[in-house]
Amino acid sequence: MLNQATKQKCGLNTMDNRSDGTTLGVLYDLYGHQSDLPWKLTVHFKNFPEDELLHCLNKEAVESHFMSVIKEADAMKHRSQAINSMQRKDHKTLWAGFMNDKFDQFWSVNKKLMENSGEDTFKHIPFRIYKVDKSSSDQQQQHVTIQKLFKPSEDSGENLTLRHLLDVAVPELTGKGEMLNYHVVTQGIRPVLETPVVWMSEHLSYPDNFLHICLVPQVDNES
Repeated sequence: MLNQATKQKCGLNTMDNRSDGTTLGVLYDLYGHQSDLPWKLTVHFKNFPEDELLHCLNKEAVESHFMSVIKEADAMKHRSQAINSMQRKDHKTLWAGFMNDKFDQFWSVNKKLMENSGEDTFKHIPFRIYKVDKSSSDQQQQHVTIQKLFKPSEDSGENLTLRHLLDVAVPELTGKGEMLNYHVVTQGIRPVLETPVVWMSEHLSYPDNFLHICLVPQVDNES
């Protein structure tokens, strides 16, 4: 990371990674999964595209955005009861653990947001699906983001699966058999479609407590 003095000396301003605020791991699942590691990125420091990207001027703005997404996730899972029961120091502990890559510190707070038993069972599953536009060129690939309300189980108590979630989120693909032309990827892996979505939410969510699921078109030499 460049410090402010170096940026000023080089005539640089806010860093731009040409994403739309999407987590870097999601971008890799979408566009870099066939690339050799380490993944080579182009970093821009000038001419920030204000009309395309979320502009985070400082660390405080990033923290505010992160906590807003955490609150959105808990609104879906626990009707905001878990996050509202916390004190400001808990929010700071959560953020500090995330920022400093200290899992135990982060998890000491985040585990309360992942409670899924008794009266604290998940009401809905926080998720976002990213579908690569098959009509876009390899040089200018684009994706659409899909987010809907989805309950983790039937009224009978039967757990719903990733297949059910896709039926709700992208019926235009599942209803026409088009899913055979896509890989379903999250956290760098391809979960089977019969995986209970509540298990995925508990074990495969990102630090913002959302499941980020990528639909990547298969290429001709893939099965």
